[in-house]
Amino acid sequence: MKYTNGIFVLSAVLVAGAAFGAEQTGDKIRHISPELQREVAAAKYQNVRIKAFPIGSEAWTFRKFTFAETVRKLKELGVTGVEAFPGQALGAEFPGAHFGDGMNEAQVAFVKDLLKANGVTLYGFGVVDIGRTESSMRRVFDFARKMGIRVIVCEPSDDDFTLLETLVKEYDIKIAIHNHPAPAKYHLPETVFNHVNGKDPRIGSCADVGHWMRGMKDPCEAYRLLKGRILDVHFKDRSDFGTKGVIDVPWGAGKARIRDLLAELTLQGYSGYLTMEYENEAEVCNPMPVFRKSIEFVKSVTTDRTLCPGEAVCSPGHH
Repeated sequence: MKYTNGIFVLSAVLVAGAAFGAEQTGDKIRHISPELQREVAAAKYQNVRIKAFPIGSEAWTFRKFTFAETVRKLKELGVTGVEAFPGQALGAEFPGAHFGDGMNEAQVAFVKDLLKANGVTLYGFGVVDIGRTESSMRRVFDFARKMGIRVIVCEPSDDDFTLLETLVKEYDIKIAIHNHPAPAKYHLPETVFNHVNGKDPRIGSCADVGHWMRGMKDPCEAYRLLKGRILDVHFKDRSDFGTKGVIDVPWGAGKARIRDLLAELTLQGYSGYLTMEYENEAEVCNPMPVFRKSIEFVKSVTTDRTLCPGEAVCSPGHH
């Protein structure tokens, strides 16, 4: 995901925080240690009965479409949730309008009616720039409350989360720290952990598997480091680690060890959505086939149907 409030997130705002990393924070950071690496390597993930997770989509996957088209495509796929991003064209019904806190009341009503009619829940919003002042943060929280959004995905500029803690308690809305690749501030899972550890439990991680793979980080190790603090996942698979010649692929077709990640999320009791995000520009005009393959893979490894949100995604005939 590269978009926030109509501008690209790898902007000066994030670059300003790029110097904050494990090498500059000393003993404050808990590292992915050799012990943790051995723990993950020894985990018997193959024995874990994968629970059924609700499947959603980061609207960025459908960035060539309007928000209205995105919701209708998700209904076609049997997907029950969406995480919106700021700046997506709203729909043919409102030419020139975009999803975000600038929507007027008619546009807000349109979005709510659209979601209800298609059986899709708007659970997340991001990646969004929340700013550095109380007024800018409250504007995002107010919008989230108005829309029924449960999780705000962001990359806070400040290291002091005192104000964020106050706001998540007041609004009862979660903040999930996203990890864009370097030089973005939170590219290391250790940095995310350092900022959320000990904070209100509504402050945690939006774990983006693909970006960790770009930075040569093992997603399973990152998940284990952030145990108990994963509030949202941008679930991806990649053909390999690194960036050169590497592309996003359907879940289960790459090197992310998707089944192991599902097992780790199951063991952690993760209760959020598996948020599909697919970034290949070559397929951005038609991500439906990739989405269907990914859903089928998850169904093929899911054994616990008790949390199934809907037969379209979690049919009982798959084991």
